Amino acid sequence: MNLLRSALHGSVLLVAPLLVSLAVSAAQTPTHSAPAPAKQNGTAAPKSYPPALVESGGSLFRQDCSFCHGRDAGGGESGPDLTRSKLVTEDVDGDKIGAVVRNGRPDKGMPHFDFSERQILGLTAFIHSQQNTAITKKGGRKGVDVSDLQTGNAEAGKQYFDGAGGCATCHSPTGDLAGIASRYQGLELEEQMLYPKHAKSRVTVTLAAGQTITGTLDYLDEFTVGLIDPTGSYRSWRTSDVQYKVDAPVTAHADLLSKYTDADIHNLMAYLQTLR
Repeated sequence: MNLLRSALHGSVLLVAPLLVSLAVSAAQTPTHSAPAPAKQNGTAAPKSYPPALVESGGSLFRQDCSFCHGRDAGGGESGPDLTRSKLVTEDVDGDKIGAVVRNGRPDKGMPHFDFSERQILGLTAFIHSQQNTAITKKGGRKGVDVSDLQTGNAEAGKQYFDGAGGCATCHSPTGDLAGIASRYQGLELEEQMLYPKHAKSRVTVTLAAGQTITGTLDYLDEFTVGLIDPTGSYRSWRTSDVQYKVDAPVTAHADLLSKYTDADIHNLMAYLQTLR
C-alpha cells in the first residue's frame, strides 16, 4: 500500500500509468479439468518445454509482444504481467493463449496476430516458462494479488461512499455501478475507482440565441466543440460562436487522490467488491 500512497500524493498523471502497468492477478492454482501434473513435495510440478521451442517462442514474443508485455512477459508500459495472469495459469497447451493471440482484445488495445499453430505453441512454451520462473523467485514481486485488495471494511466503505467521499452524488450502487465487481476484479477495479480513464465527459453547449444542447463530449480543441446528442447524432460548433461547459467525471476522482487515507481506499474497495 506504501507504493499506492506515494502515488496518490504525486502527480495525477502518474497514477493511471502506474496502475495500468500492474497486472490483475488471481490464485495460481489451475482450474481446468486436465489431469493434474505430478507433485513434488506436495506442490504441482510445472510443465517443462523443449528448449528449442521456448527459444523460438521467446524470439517471436520479443519481436511482437514485448513492447506491451515486457521482454520477460513481466509487464510493460501498457500490457499486463503475463507471469501472474489467471488466463495463463489456466491455459492448457495454448488453448486460451492461442485464442487471445488470434482474436486480440480490441477493448484493451491489443491487436490480433495471424500466427501459425507452431508459433502459438512456441509463444505458449515461452510464456509458461517465464511464469514458472517467476513463481519460483522469492521476493521482488511485480504485481498485486487480489487478496491484497480485500482487507477493508465494506460497511465503512459504504459510509464513505454515501458521505465524506461524495461518491453517491454521481454514482448509484443500483444504477451505473450495479454489477461493477463482476465486470472488474482486483487491481482493475481499483483503477476504475481511483482514476476511471474511460469515463465519458458531458458537455453543455449554449448557442447565441440562448438554446442549450447537452450530450457526450466527442471532440474539443481550440476551434471546435463536438458532441453526441441524445438521439445519437454528432453535432459540432465553432468555439467562437458558442459557450460551452464540460463536466468531466474523472475530475472528481482526481481531486480525491490527495485526500484519500489508506483506510478510505481499502474500505471503499471492499464496498465496491460487494456490488455484483
